[in-house]
Amino acid sequence: MKPTKNQLFKRQITLSEIGEAGQEKLQNASVLVVGCGGLGSPIAVYLASSGIGRIHLVDFDTVDISNLHRQVFYALDDVGKPKAEVLRKFIQQRAPFTKIEVTNKAVSKDNIFELLENIDVVVDGTDSLPTKYLLNDACVLKQKPLVYGSLYKFDGYVASFNMLQQDGSYSANLRDAFPEMATDVPNCEEAGTLNAIVGFIATAQVNEVLKIITGVGKPLNNELLIYNSLQNTQLKMKLKSIFTKDKISKIFKVQTYVDAACANQNPDWQITPEELKEKLTDDNIEIIAVLNNLKLPFKVHQTIHINQFDAEKIEVDHNKTYVMVCQRGLNSYRATERLKKKHPNLKVLNLTGGISSY
Repeated sequence: MKPTKNQLFKRQITLSEIGEAGQEKLQNASVLVVGCGGLGSPIAVYLASSGIGRIHLVDFDTVDISNLHRQVFYALDDVGKPKAEVLRKFIQQRAPFTKIEVTNKAVSKDNIFELLENIDVVVDGTDSLPTKYLLNDACVLKQKPLVYGSLYKFDGYVASFNMLQQDGSYSANLRDAFPEMATDVPNCEEAGTLNAIVGFIATAQVNEVLKIITGVGKPLNNELLIYNSLQNTQLKMKLKSIFTKDKISKIFKVQTYVDAACANQNPDWQITPEELKEKLTDDNIEIIAVLNNLKLPFKVHQTIHINQFDAEKIEVDHNKTYVMVCQRGLNSYRATERLKKKHPNLKVLNLTGGISSY
């Protein structure tokens, strides 16, 4: 079936505020969606279904069984496949007027500016704080609007950052809301989440993108929307633009955009992915996973969730080397610290960067 644009977008065009002129603006727009998980996947599907002409998907990860409860555009048969590629195929089956591009690798300081070229709006669908700050800073430097979304358990946050104002200045950005990158905020994998709030925040981000592109309504400009799903309450926190382009330019030059907590880790307690690969067959190595349901490329000897990781109760063999592993190397480092505090002479190592770097 080959529908026409008028057939496919009839309900949207019927809105007097949108009409054919607004639909044409959507068709001519280019959106970068970074992250194809709980936020990014519905964002991309809804944007394509709304008639966005070009969407660039960026994600380095593959579909995991634990994703499916909230990442509803993936199926059991997709487990193990690259998220961005699976999502592209899904969208292509329902959005014939949207061009989908894919980058199957992580966003970094080295490739961010290339990704921002010829993009009208950037959408943050990630759960990584360093990546969120990287996107923010790059968007400020390249003067691109950034639609921000994040989650913490039952709370969700949405804002439209770095919007061009009538006086030629730009609105508040992420650093105006959260000046410093926190080191102790767990992601959804570590803290848990319900699928309902993930979908709620994702569609709120879509709503922001559509308003920005069509010029209809009032985006969350100089405001941070905070929504609590347990109480069905929301509030808007007013923001003031303090972190200017000049300030962020100086930050960008020195910031590495890796987890802030990693910068403070003891280098003597680390084992790199390359070093671990060489030692996997060593009988004196004991690997402990500190998060459940990790997709592991090797066998572990035991799994003790970080919330139940009690060094007092763990029997150790001082002839062995213990390697702690998690997804990103943060919780595993906390476990390393606990075990070293109890057994100072025990050889305990943290897998640097976690499974994501392996």
